[in-house]
Amino acid sequence: MPSLVEELVESGIHFGQRRSNWNPRMRPYIYTVRNGIHIIDIKETVKGLLLAKKFISKLVSDGKDVLFVGTKRQAQAALEQYAGGAKMPYVTERWLGGTLTNFRTIRDRLKRLEELERIMESGDIKNYSKKMESQLTREQKKIFRNLNGIRTMHRLPGAIIVVDTNREKNALLEAKNLGIPTICLIDTDGDPELADIPIPGNDDSMRSIDVIIRELCAAVAEGLGHRQTNDAVASKRDGGDGDGGDGNQRRRSSRSRFRADSGGGEAGAEVSASAE
Repeated sequence: MPSLVEELVESGIHFGQRRSNWNPRMRPYIYTVRNGIHIIDIKETVKGLLLAKKFISKLVSDGKDVLFVGTKRQAQAALEQYAGGAKMPYVTERWLGGTLTNFRTIRDRLKRLEELERIMESGDIKNYSKKMESQLTREQKKIFRNLNGIRTMHRLPGAIIVVDTNREKNALLEAKNLGIPTICLIDTDGDPELADIPIPGNDDSMRSIDVIIRELCAAVAEGLGHRQTNDAVASKRDGGDGDGGDGNQRRRSSRSRFRADSGGGEAGAEVSASAE
């Protein structure tokens, strides 16, 4: 079975953009130039990936979710497969302005989606006129297409994972505005300053995107496993099973303590600590 580095090389993740189409801020992540194409330093790719996996595992184990964002065609299948399988929210269609900064409105639209789906499943839609039935059907399809991937996101994510910083700049700016850490697969034409944890690599290759998202979702799964273990231990402790301590002073579960803390600041500090 090939190692992670071999998989990354075979996926072509080290192939950047043409020399004429690059962002000088990506210079530290570029190894050399061949035939006018920038070659990304695979060591930097692995370093960013491992740092991101460590951060994600810790974040998820502490009770937070991560949002995957990749609206380009090459990224859609990988996000739907891996992020969907990990039960994490994802955006593969157009990024709607205010998805993070105006999250309450987005939740209202998702409630509307649930309402429309109930009308259709119950057959009540047949009680409307043909014109209204057509309008409601179009509305349901539009909301479903744009927001179905985040319908389980009941609060702001602890971090967002982005494929292609140039294409998803609006999502990154919203995350920055709210202090939400950002993890980005970023090509040589991107801006690494938009990412708290940059993973330099080819963001146009379906194979390279697939490997990166798969590995990040593996870290999500690891974090979920730790979260379940922590919840079980905390629940047993709070139940007063005789392990000692005053029953009148129960210790809150790890998730309860986490929710009592401020959101983005703590996660941002974790990114900085990990990077150091």
